[in-house]
Amino acid sequence: MTVDSLNVFLLAGALVLIAAVIAVRVSVKLGLPSLVLYLLIGVAIGESGLGIQFSDPELARSFAYAALVIILAEGGLTTHWDEVRPVFGIGMSLATVGVVVSTAVVAVVGHYLLGLDWLPAILLGAIFAPTDAAAVFSTLRRLPLKRRLSGALEAESGLNDAPAIVLVTILSGGHAADDGFLLIGATVVYELVGGAVLGYLVGRVGAAILRRTALPASGLYPLVVLTLTVLAYAVGAFAHMSGFAAVYIAALVLGNSHLPHRAATRSFVEGLAWLAQIGLFVMLGLLSSPSDMPGAFVTAVVAGAALTFVARPISVWAATAPFMMSIREKVFISWAGLRGAVPVVFATIPLAEGVERADWLFAVVFIVSVLYTLLQAPTLPWLAARLGMVPAFPTRDADVESAPLERLDADLIHVRVPAGSKLHGVEVAELRVPPGVGIALIVRGDTSMVPGPRTKLLQGDEILIVAPRALRRATEARLRAVGRRGRLAGWFGERGRPEPEDDD
Repeated sequence: MTVDSLNVFLLAGALVLIAAVIAVRVSVKLGLPSLVLYLLIGVAIGESGLGIQFSDPELARSFAYAALVIILAEGGLTTHWDEVRPVFGIGMSLATVGVVVSTAVVAVVGHYLLGLDWLPAILLGAIFAPTDAAAVFSTLRRLPLKRRLSGALEAESGLNDAPAIVLVTILSGGHAADDGFLLIGATVVYELVGGAVLGYLVGRVGAAILRRTALPASGLYPLVVLTLTVLAYAVGAFAHMSGFAAVYIAALVLGNSHLPHRAATRSFVEGLAWLAQIGLFVMLGLLSSPSDMPGAFVTAVVAGAALTFVARPISVWAATAPFMMSIREKVFISWAGLRGAVPVVFATIPLAEGVERADWLFAVVFIVSVLYTLLQAPTLPWLAARLGMVPAFPTRDADVESAPLERLDADLIHVRVPAGSKLHGVEVAELRVPPGVGIALIVRGDTSMVPGPRTKLLQGDEILIVAPRALRRATEARLRAVGRRGRLAGWFGERGRPEPEDDD
């Protein structure tokens, strides 16, 4: 690459990135995952649009894997374990049993209704089986769902890439008939369990090291945390375990550990995840060939309908059978299984392996991902309200951040009072933080003040609190409790943990 070509590349990349950021605002207004617009941007600048040529499926697969690592890392780092823990079993069941059942149902439809041979029919089912982490995270976090549902869906989308990619890789390699179902099943279990254990170990060890190490610059903490998640993926891949399960579990552990600069870490990784999504989806749009889509459209509509209205509900009912879930919850989870761009990523595997009719298969998957995401995502808020899946009293936590003060064996806690927080109007004395904790400074607009006991907190305030390290967790829990229920949080039984949910 010459300097001139680099300049052209940077110019084109900057313009695409600006267009993608504008697309985010459009997608939010329309209630759509932005990934759909990113895919369409890629199509618009591709071979049938501005004429940019990109037809290297192996390179696309490599870039797609790298982007998925960042997206899953962001999902794990920004997921609250207290919300996921009660429903982690449901998420795991959806990510395993649900993938198998969905693959089988779509395969049967593909074979008997669409006339496909068994191998391409099963391959089609495996490609469609996982939900898309980027679509689920971006859509559900704008929707005030009950934590039971959002936690289960986020856990599913973070874990179900692992078994699906094993199935797609084995089927695309042409050795499925030789391996047999028993060996394939054992391989899936080994990769998923091994990757999850590896991710947990990397997360725990990494968190322990970071808690005991004072890095010279705050900007190094986000970099180290992200590097640890990438390390989990790389070690898992080399050990023939699921790198995707490893990166998500490692990020989940790190994101819920009491590390310095957690808010800065999450913001840093969130920005990288946006960049990864934009690059990934635009690239997949470039890789698509609109000329192949008319011949695949009817098959795509039928396969998408079978997936959305038959395979997904059956897989959800089968996966959640051992758990106490209402019919309304199952209906919502069935409709909220957004496929997004992950199936398109998995469709690059048979392309790279040279599977027969892989171009046609890619076109089918691309059409289904765009068409049915456009159908499902905008209707989720309406369906959630109709089914009673929105909590009656949504709460807003205070944004709490901490940084180490090594010489004092204390932490500097930074609190922002967001819109809707019940910290607004509370006096400093009414916070009732543990004895020994000091409210050091309040920054309000362009001014700062040392607060007194009668100083009232207001929306938008930035508060600096010095807490002995042994009291940090109790202080953060108290601040969150007051942010949710106000000065009388203790009377309501609020202790700074997620509120219990109704099971109906």
